Amino acid sequence: MTSDPKIWRATVLTLFPEMFPGPLGISLAGRALASGLWALEARDIRDSATDRHRSVDDTPAGGGPGMVLRADVLAAAIDATALPQDRPRLVMSPRGRPLTQARVAELAAGPGPLIVCGRFEGIDQRVIDARSLEEVSIGDYVLSGGEIAAMTLIDACVRLLPGVMGKLSSGTDESFSDGLLEYPQYTRPQSFENRQIPEILLSGDHARVAKWRLAEAEALTRSRRPDLWAVRPIAPETRNQRKRPKNTTDG
Repeated sequence: MTSDPKIWRATVLTLFPEMFPGPLGISLAGRALASGLWALEARDIRDSATDRHRSVDDTPAGGGPGMVLRADVLAAAIDATALPQDRPRLVMSPRGRPLTQARVAELAAGPGPLIVCGRFEGIDQRVIDARSLEEVSIGDYVLSGGEIAAMTLIDACVRLLPGVMGKLSSGTDESFSDGLLEYPQYTRPQSFENRQIPEILLSGDHARVAKWRLAEAEALTRSRRPDLWAVRPIAPETRNQRKRPKNTTDG
């Protein structure tokens, strides 16, 4: 792992460090990792256990199924990273605040996060509070552990780092970049099973193409993600169009 303090880095605390880099080691993220554009460190939580069995969990207080990660062991693992306070401290959790593209952009613009990956029934609430861990969710479902969720978050951040994507514009017309889902994409062949590329995309009229893409993105967002449509930012020109025209008979 590179020691350059200017490099964006992800530090992951997990019971399964061998899962990393996993898919982060191939394709776009993998090439960027090999090139030193970002850094990844996976640390084993069990290294902070104090007994000969390297125990990290215990039964839930109050009873119930499963096991819970101990506060003292996990706190020791967090403290052992000796990371600066400006590094965000995250824990992947289905009860956390949903991860958004805006939050991804904030994380990508910073020094890189410390990510705690839970297992079993979760982790002791006291370590979440004592170490100011921000709970983050990638969706309304439950995984076996936080590792895959952490990979999702890291991949989303890495692709926004300078020099990772070939063209900076590649990240500007994507879903969520402006509060909308992305418009449909097409490429060769022009005809596929009697389905044609929309003629407007072949017109060479960039203004008309841009207008068509915006309309398609808005229609998709309205139908598939009404929650996004309801809170989307309204462009100034659209806002002006919605103003009631002044009645010339008004005083």
